[in-house]
Amino acid sequence: MIVMKFGGTSVADRSAIERLIAIVRAARQAAIQPEATDWRGPVVVVSALGGVTDRLLSVAADAGSGNISAASDTLRSLRDRHLEVAGILEASDERPAVEAFIHEQFNELERLAGALSVLRDVTPRWLDAIAATGELLSSRIVAAALTAHGLPAAWVDARQVMVTSDDHGAAVPLMKETAAAVSSVVDPVLAERRVPVVGGFVGANTAGVTTTLGRGGSDYSAAVIGACLGASEIQIWTDVDGMLTADPRVISDVQVVPHLSFGEASELAYFGAKVLHPATILPAVAQNIPVRILNSRRPNDSVGTLITRERPTSDRPVTAVASKKNVTVVDITSTRMLMAHGFLARIFQVFEQHRTSVDVVTTSEVSVSVTIDDTRRLPEISAALREVADVTREDRMAIISAVGDGLQRDPSFVCDLLQAVRGIPIRMVSQAAARRNVTLVLRESDLEPALVRIHERFFGVPA
Repeated sequence: MIVMKFGGTSVADRSAIERLIAIVRAARQAAIQPEATDWRGPVVVVSALGGVTDRLLSVAADAGSGNISAASDTLRSLRDRHLEVAGILEASDERPAVEAFIHEQFNELERLAGALSVLRDVTPRWLDAIAATGELLSSRIVAAALTAHGLPAAWVDARQVMVTSDDHGAAVPLMKETAAAVSSVVDPVLAERRVPVVGGFVGANTAGVTTTLGRGGSDYSAAVIGACLGASEIQIWTDVDGMLTADPRVISDVQVVPHLSFGEASELAYFGAKVLHPATILPAVAQNIPVRILNSRRPNDSVGTLITRERPTSDRPVTAVASKKNVTVVDITSTRMLMAHGFLARIFQVFEQHRTSVDVVTTSEVSVSVTIDDTRRLPEISAALREVADVTREDRMAIISAVGDGLQRDPSFVCDLLQAVRGIPIRMVSQAAARRNVTLVLRESDLEPALVRIHERFFGVPA
């Protein structure tokens, strides 16, 4: 049994949903073949229609600032778009109920926007309630569309199966509770040989209050559901052919990586590869469930990228190169560090207290340099650190991370990497303990030429 997650571009409009239906039909037909070992499924997880979540967040921002007119205009436009997409149901018996659900959701959003425009305060709880609407709507439409086109499906309200912590905006699934809910709600649908359709990104805490898993959380939802069901494979359907050797916006002739290890995929996702949400890998790793990235626009023309615990060895030390802009370097310097027990622990405790993740770390006898990409709490972090050290920051920096299990077997790799970027100023160099990646920190303005050189050096394809 497979779990199939479709991203926003894969449900963006009626044409995209028609492609989704064809893909799910093929998977369903494969599941019911005599030689199939598991006739259940597939389970479908969908994101909001492409771009909808951003627009819903803008509704919250406009309403919170008192601009109710702008919020209402956006809601009117979004309502019309969802009704137009629901036209894929044509004369189906499903259509009246789906259209009524759309109106119900947007009527509620309009009431909420009006209240927020008076209160002038958008709490994380209300922000989640607004942002979750996109997935609730798209999953209801897709479930009805599958049924209307001869694939019996059932809409599953994600808030009934994804049980999470109380951390609005970045809720964490509670696996024990979620597994029980999946067993109670999804298993009966599968037993009836219907296709469950669930909205990703959305959940509810133990009190039933709506939460979200954070941006990109639909991948995480699919992996969690797959782990709870013991899926044989989790498929991520998107608008690219798979994981690529570099950012295609910078490198003109990137290549699809056919096979990745879980470790490689996690590193690439964490350091900037946009195809996969980093947390997606975690439930899959725990259950050793393969993850496959596929292109919903070319379902028959691309083999995609398969991610497994281990992968076949390759002659290339580097599997792919990830990159990320909008990075800030924070330098923490103090002579009190010298031979001081617990100093590093105190520094990182400050970042922990302010819930800010650190990407890259380098140290010397009297200084620590770290990179962060979320600077919202940096003023408070800096103030706390200045009690024990001097603190400076450098903005408009970038990260390049060369990732590959083969790095462990190539003693000359770091030399080759630095040779490739000779003449470009490098701010920091870091190698992970697992020796699976080497990361460079440099000025954002130097990112493109450095990435071009590295890709050409290790993949032999000019940019």
